[in-house]
Amino acid sequence: MDVSGNIGAILGQKSGEIFSVSPEATVFEAIKIMDEKNVGALPVMDGERLVGMFSERDYTRKVVLRGKRSREVKVSEIMSSNLTVTHPRDGVEKCLHLMTDKRIRHLPVLDGEKVVGIISIGDLVKWVISCQSATIAHLEN
Repeated sequence: MDVSGNIGAILGQKSGEIFSVSPEATVFEAIKIMDEKNVGALPVMDGERLVGMFSERDYTRKVVLRGKRSREVKVSEIMSSNLTVTHPRDGVEKCLHLMTDKRIRHLPVLDGEKVVGIISIGDLVKWVISCQSATIAHLEN
């Protein structure tokens, strides 16, 4: 599959807003932010530094299934900290393979050490569909 474009191009189509949570926040507070912003994961930020990711998967597997209380557990206790990240110049196809191989749905995008966005598997699928539609339209003309 030939998927052209890079992650920076996808970020350019997004709002640029990055919603995050502190490692000291409770899981309940993180879930509330995710609900309000309609997102499935949040970068966990200690100031400007990315220290983890918190996702719906972390919540269901590490809180709900273990009988913990979301109002008592801190995000730092259950966040994913062994992170896979990408960069604005990385290719879309590389990220698709990375996310599929690692079975992750959200990738923090770093420019140096700074978080400049989050890419979801849905963002990549939308990009691929757009590329394919453009190619089909070009071939039809």
